[in-house]
Amino acid sequence: MTNHSPSTAERTARMLAAYNRGDLATVLSLGEPLRDTEDSDETALLLLGAAQQGNGQLQDALDSFQRLVRRHPQVPEYWNNLSVVARQLGDLESAEHALLQARTLAPQEAQVHYNLGLLYAQQQRWLQARHALLDAVQLIPGFVDARLQAAHACHQCGDNQGEEAMLAGAATWPPQPAEQALLLATMLSGQGDQATAFHVLSQAELPDGPDAQAMSWRLAVLRGAMHERSNQTELAQAELDRIPAHVLASPQDHAPALITALWQARAAIALRRGQPELAAELYEHLLARDDAPEASATAAFGLAGARDKQGRREEAWQAAERAHAIQWNLASALVPELTVEGSHALTMTAHGVSHREHDRWTPLTAPSSRESPVFVVGFPRSGTTLLEQMLDSHPDFRSMDERGFVYELIGRMQAAGQSYPNDLARMTQGEANQLRAIYGDMAAKVLPDLGQRRLVDKNPLNMLCLPMIARLFPEARIIMCLRHPCDVLLSCYMLPFRSPPFMVLCSSLQRLAEGYVQAFEHWYRQVEVFAPRVLEWRYESVVSRFDEHVVRLGQFLDVDDTAPMAHFAEHARAKGYISTPSYAQVTEGIHRKAVNRWHAYREKFEPVLPILRPVMARLGYDE
Repeated sequence: MTNHSPSTAERTARMLAAYNRGDLATVLSLGEPLRDTEDSDETALLLLGAAQQGNGQLQDALDSFQRLVRRHPQVPEYWNNLSVVARQLGDLESAEHALLQARTLAPQEAQVHYNLGLLYAQQQRWLQARHALLDAVQLIPGFVDARLQAAHACHQCGDNQGEEAMLAGAATWPPQPAEQALLLATMLSGQGDQATAFHVLSQAELPDGPDAQAMSWRLAVLRGAMHERSNQTELAQAELDRIPAHVLASPQDHAPALITALWQARAAIALRRGQPELAAELYEHLLARDDAPEASATAAFGLAGARDKQGRREEAWQAAERAHAIQWNLASALVPELTVEGSHALTMTAHGVSHREHDRWTPLTAPSSRESPVFVVGFPRSGTTLLEQMLDSHPDFRSMDERGFVYELIGRMQAAGQSYPNDLARMTQGEANQLRAIYGDMAAKVLPDLGQRRLVDKNPLNMLCLPMIARLFPEARIIMCLRHPCDVLLSCYMLPFRSPPFMVLCSSLQRLAEGYVQAFEHWYRQVEVFAPRVLEWRYESVVSRFDEHVVRLGQFLDVDDTAPMAHFAEHARAKGYISTPSYAQVTEGIHRKAVNRWHAYREKFEPVLPILRPVMARLGYDE
C-alpha cells in the first residue's frame, strides 16, 4: 500500500479542523512538510505558526510568521502575530518593529494599539504605553482589558483625570483574573472608590493549582492595606492575620509580590500603632529586595518616616534622599523637560493677569458667595486637609476630597484653542456658564447628594489658578492655609507624591524653596489684581487657639453654629478614604507635634534660608 500525500487544499482543511478541536499535535504533524516549502499555502503556514506558538515552540513559530510577513507584508495580522511571538522570546525591539508595521497597515485595529501599549508598559515606557492604550480605548470604548491597562499607564504617568476616566463604569465590568483584579482594585482604592475596589476583589478569579492559595493571601493583604488607608486599622490587622505565620517565618519560600505587599501593609500598621522600630525593620527588608522603582521609593519614604519618629534624623534624611533619587529617575522619563537646568515644575506660575489686563475683562454675571464653592488653597502640607475635614464635618458643607477640577477647566479652554489666562478677558457669558456647568457636572459625579450644602474645593495648588477662580466665581470665599515654610518644605521632602512635576519639585530642598517662593510671589501678585475674599488660616495659631479661630472661620463663611467643626477628628475616622498623605494625622485631633519640626533638621535648611527669608517675612514667620 502506498502512502497517500494529501493535496494542499486537503492538508489545509485537515489542519484547520485539528486546530479548531485543539489537536495541536496533528496540526504540527500535518504542517511539518511545510517548514521547508517556500510556496506553502498561506493559511496552512498560519495554522502551523499558531500551533507552534501554542505548543511552546516559539523559535519555530517565529520562523513561520517571519516567512508569512516576507511573503505577504501587506497583511497586518501577520505582523501582529510576529510581534506576539517576538515579545514572548524577549526580542522587544523586533516586537515593536512588527507592531509599528501592523499599526501603519491597520490604524483602526484596536488590538494592535493594545498590544503595542502592553509592550511599552513591559518596558516601562509609560508615556508611549498611555498613548497607545488610550488609542485602543478610543477605537473600542468597551474594550475592558484596554481600559484597565490604559488606567494603569495613566496612573504611572500621574494622569489622575485620565485614570479616573478609564475606570468609569468599572463596577459593571466582568470578574477579572486575580492579578488584574489586584491592579484594578488598587487603582480604584487610590481614586477613593473603596466600595467598587472591594467588590472587584470579592469577584477575583483565582488561578488553578497551587498558586491559588498564594493569590488568596495577596487579595487579603490588599484588603488590609485598603482598610488601613481608610483609617480602619483593626479591620486591616484582621485581614493580615489571615496570612499563616510560616509565610513570615520563611519569606524566601513565597512569591515576591506577596511578601512585598505583606511587609508594606505591616509596616504601615506598625507606624499607626506607634511601633517605628518594627516599621523601620520591615522597610529595610523591602529596600534590600530591590523591587520595582515605585515600590522601592515607597519603602524608602516609609523608612524616612520611621527613622524620624525614632529620632534618628540623619538616617531619616538619608532614606528620603534615596527615595528622591529613585523618583528623579522615574520623573526624568515622564517629564524630561522639567529636569533640565533652569526649568520650573510649577508651570502655572507663568500664567498671571496684570492690572491692565484685568481692566479689559468684560463684565459677566456670576454666582453669589453662597452659590460658589469654598476654595481651600495653600502650598501642599500647609494644613489644608485639616481644614477640609473641619468644614466637611459641618452639616452645611461637603468636601469632594482633592480634585483637579479647576485645572481641568483650564485644560478645556486650551483644548478649545483659547489661551489661558489671556482669553479670560474676552470670555462671553455663555462660555463662562458652560465652564461652570462642566465644573458642576464633575463635582456632581463625586457628590451626587450635595443638595443645598456648600461645596468645598480643597486643592492646595489652586492657589496658582486665581485668574480662573476669579472669572467664574468672583464672589467665592477662599481660605489660604499657612504654615511655617520650613515645616512645609520638610513635610513635602519626607513624603511621596505621585505627580511627576511634584516629584521633580520635591527632589531637593533648593527646588522646593524656589518653588515655594515662586508660588507665593504669584499668589500675592494675583491677589493684588483680583482682591478676592481671602481668609488666612495659620496652622500654628489654629493649634494653639483652636476655638478662637473656629469662630473666625464661621464669621468668614457666614456660619453661626461652628460647634460641629470641633469634631473633625471623629468625622475623619468615620469618613473612610482620604486621598492626601495626611489621612492618618487628621484623625488624631489638634496637637502641636508638627510645629517647628524643622528645627531638628536645621543644618539641612541653612543653605535655603536665604531663599526663603523674604517670603517668610511677608508671611509673618521668623527662624
